Amino acid sequence: MGDGNMRFETKCVHVGVAKDSTYNSCITPIYPTSTFRWDDLQTNKGFDYTRSGNPTRQALEENIAALEGGIDCKATCTGMAAITCVMYLFKPGDHIIASHDIYGGTFRLFYRVLSEYGLTFSFIDMSDVVNVRAALTPQTKCIWIETPSNPLLNLVDMAAITAVAKEAGVTTIADNTFLSPYLQRPFEFGVDVVVHSTTKYLNGHSDVVGGAVVTRHQAQAERIAFIHNALGLGCSPFDAWLVLRGIKTLGLRMEAHQRGAMVLAKMLSEHPKIERVYYPGLPSHPQHELAKRQQRGFGAMLSFDIRGGRAQAEKVLTGTRYFQMAISLGGVESLMEYPETMSHASMTPEARQAAGITDKTIRVSVGIENPDDLVEDMRQALDRA
Repeated sequence: MGDGNMRFETKCVHVGVAKDSTYNSCITPIYPTSTFRWDDLQTNKGFDYTRSGNPTRQALEENIAALEGGIDCKATCTGMAAITCVMYLFKPGDHIIASHDIYGGTFRLFYRVLSEYGLTFSFIDMSDVVNVRAALTPQTKCIWIETPSNPLLNLVDMAAITAVAKEAGVTTIADNTFLSPYLQRPFEFGVDVVVHSTTKYLNGHSDVVGGAVVTRHQAQAERIAFIHNALGLGCSPFDAWLVLRGIKTLGLRMEAHQRGAMVLAKMLSEHPKIERVYYPGLPSHPQHELAKRQQRGFGAMLSFDIRGGRAQAEKVLTGTRYFQMAISLGGVESLMEYPETMSHASMTPEARQAAGITDKTIRVSVGIENPDDLVEDMRQALDRA
């Protein structure tokens, strides 16, 4: 089924579904086969081996491409596999500019792995486009955009960055995991490639890991498809089916997520034990107006700094009923984690300090529980701490 003039929520439900002409299944079938039978030496039904392509995975790829407004998508086995895939667009000697406060796993891949193979990286404050211009070199081939950033919810002005990138002939890649295409579509601001950890909001149920790379230029789409197959990065048919199942309720979930996040952020911003709240939905956020311009909502991720540092943070992290202390985000359940020892432990202490991640910082993924329950739970944990 083509996406035609379908609106977003309708695309979530219907794109990638009508695949079964034999029985007219209303839900996309799972094809768990590793290989496919050929009719003769040159003819098959469009698939030959699941590493190279699978009907269930292709259904998911069609859906995500439609939601982001891209021409193609390749679904991967993890979010990090998606990032690995796009980084193979570049070669030794190429220079990449990235934010200084990106996800710890991305930092680790860039700083500890790819830098050993000849790629060079500059980790800078990308909240000001002047810093990006200053970081450009003749070898710069990519600007890596993560907005909002993980975990401090800093925003990158995508329109300003892509204007600089086009002028310099540089590719822009945006990690859109934190907001999903329901709340933000980077292609509309000139970004070239979008990546996702589908583990998070796209799947939304904390029961699968996966990733996706979405392209809007034919040459990049063809190169990504080649790399995806050559490196064996594809997600399994069952994982693809789970993500496709999760996407059906994406719009509804994101509305519930951010409704709870806003209520929680307001409470935290007024609590005497909290030094600072990082949430673009608060008017006090320094980039609140930018968030209103380039996002369709403020999302469900927030962080806060608690007075007293690690000792107080641990009391809060272990003192809640509904917020589970666990890495990850984007599921229906609320999670809290401690970036210094969990999600961003792979960053060097110097890099965490430069990014503003301290022993006071707690990151929260707000689920879809009743907002009043979440506020009451967080308040009692803070009061007891």
